[in-house]
Amino acid sequence: MSILSGKKILLGVTAGIAAYKTAHLVRLFIKSGAEVKVVMTPASVDFVTPLTLSTLSQNPVYTSFYDKGEEETEEWNSHVDLGLWADYMIIAPATANTLSKMANGVCDNLLLAVYLSAKCKVFFAPAMDLDMYKHPTTKKSIEKLQSYGNIFIPPSTGFLASGLEGEGRMEEPENIVSFIENDIVTKLPLYNKKVLITAGPTYEAIDPVRFIGNHSSGKMGFELAKSAANLGATVYLISGPSNEKITHSLVYRYNVVSAEEMYQEVHKHYQSVDIAILSAAVADYKPKEISATKIKKSSDCMTIEMVQTKDILASLGKQKENQFLVGFALETNNEIENATIKLQKKNLDLIVLNSLQDKGAGFKNETNKVTIIDKFEKISEFSLKSKAEVAEDIFKEILNRIYV
Repeated sequence: MSILSGKKILLGVTAGIAAYKTAHLVRLFIKSGAEVKVVMTPASVDFVTPLTLSTLSQNPVYTSFYDKGEEETEEWNSHVDLGLWADYMIIAPATANTLSKMANGVCDNLLLAVYLSAKCKVFFAPAMDLDMYKHPTTKKSIEKLQSYGNIFIPPSTGFLASGLEGEGRMEEPENIVSFIENDIVTKLPLYNKKVLITAGPTYEAIDPVRFIGNHSSGKMGFELAKSAANLGATVYLISGPSNEKITHSLVYRYNVVSAEEMYQEVHKHYQSVDIAILSAAVADYKPKEISATKIKKSSDCMTIEMVQTKDILASLGKQKENQFLVGFALETNNEIENATIKLQKKNLDLIVLNSLQDKGAGFKNETNKVTIIDKFEKISEFSLKSKAEVAEDIFKEILNRIYV
């Protein structure tokens, strides 16, 4: 999954030969998981058809302030609504004519009206002939636009439509997408940070067939991983057996089964991370002996001697240097008291408390209701929310403490 997944992208297309590349650019944005709408200048339709871009974007393409209906009725295309809709606006290709108009506030078509109304970050990718690109007025337009906060995607060097060779080619669609993704990621609060997250249950073998486990689905941990990645972090997700799936360029998943395997994998990464969140439901006990063969039913009762597993969270608390360490507590009674004791005993910075007394919280639910306690015993209570929203709340609490 790309950092652009779920984002709303408004693509502005102007009248340059490089407009033919916008079909591929739209396809790449869609492939990244973004929603795309396209606004074209009236002259750009001579270079690429609205039908092509509408089909690829799966949205109507806007070329004028109003559309005529079948019975000569007119439907207004609101430049204000389009400007408010977008998370990011990209103008590609951006001709010398459009750059000059953008820089000087000229508003003589829908695309320029949308640009002047946009509340989001705006990227622009110039495309023109070599001499036009080097002209002082073009350079001045680019400088002006950058001074307004717009993001310049430099053109590449190569063969131009005129037959000349030099600077002025619109950057290739793959590079435009990469440029935008990189610009977004590098400005996120957890960029260059590493986050370790554990998720799911552990299974402790009794024999080759049977195991002792719990009902954890891993969903909370996976949502935490998504949230961390969307904040720009490189994420090491260590998961016990889980049906949850995640595809994100910043998430590295490591699958384990037992508490011992999770202990070993966590300790491989812990020293290199900035934040560790242990949301996995790790078994506290495991069978002392594992039968090499399937245990046959021989009587009404069977006794299994159990021994404690290694306490992963406590071991991390003892080794903690500069890491921000977060644990989870699932309680059924004396919730705040028990969670606070765990917080202090294991040297945590935050603990996230789940109570099985709360309807809709705990294992296998799509929702969760948490209380967060920090090392100063400040308590923050949250209402019942989706686990994705809970993950966002947890990271807000973490960010509020690591960037004070």
